[in-house]
Amino acid sequence: SAMALPPQVCAQLCRRPCYCPWVPPRCPRGSPLVLDGCGCCKICARRLGEPCDFLHVCDQSQGLVCDYSAAPMGTGATCNFEDGEEGCEVNGRVYRDGEVFQPSCKLQCRCLDGGFTCVPLCQENVRLPTPDCPYPRRVEVPGKCCPEWICEARDQHLLRDARAAPGPVSPLLPYPCQEWGTEWSACSATCGVGFSTRISNQNHYCRLETQRRLCMARPCPAPPAASLA
Repeated sequence: SAMALPPQVCAQLCRRPCYCPWVPPRCPRGSPLVLDGCGCCKICARRLGEPCDFLHVCDQSQGLVCDYSAAPMGTGATCNFEDGEEGCEVNGRVYRDGEVFQPSCKLQCRCLDGGFTCVPLCQENVRLPTPDCPYPRRVEVPGKCCPEWICEARDQHLLRDARAAPGPVSPLLPYPCQEWGTEWSACSATCGVGFSTRISNQNHYCRLETQRRLCMARPCPAPPAASLA
């Protein structure tokens, strides 16, 4: 929505008749072609965080308006979400900033600053062959969300005991596990869904392993809307 300006200001900004370039501008990906604030010439809609003013309008199809709240004396305005809160869209549903949601039983996500981060609810550990389990195998278990590692009958019995054990002490180990791990790495994708990794021994076997979790620094720009003209 455009700012309500006095008629004399509009008359100064909006000259009649319209004089527009013959060829409309080529817009960057995610920026649709729209009419300027005067309803005169076609321009590229400004995207989230980009500068805007009465003439250079924001992309209303993305729910953006020209935000003058942090702009001194009407200059330096930028495009922002209309309600002042950034949301994120996942599988066609929009979540509010800070909202926690589960897109599946395997993931728990949190909407944050227009993007989202997810942590796996299932262990993503990799089990290497050992003398007591030379052929580990991960299988889907009926009635359970997360796949589980299986070995021989003896090892399956130990795994069941390990899952029932509280805290970092595992019955598979004769000693408490001294937890160690690196920080989560930066997201592998600059926009859209990527993953971050860390090395940690926080598992039932107290073994170093590479763990992954999904992340999204920010949503990728939407493709330009198809024109009906």
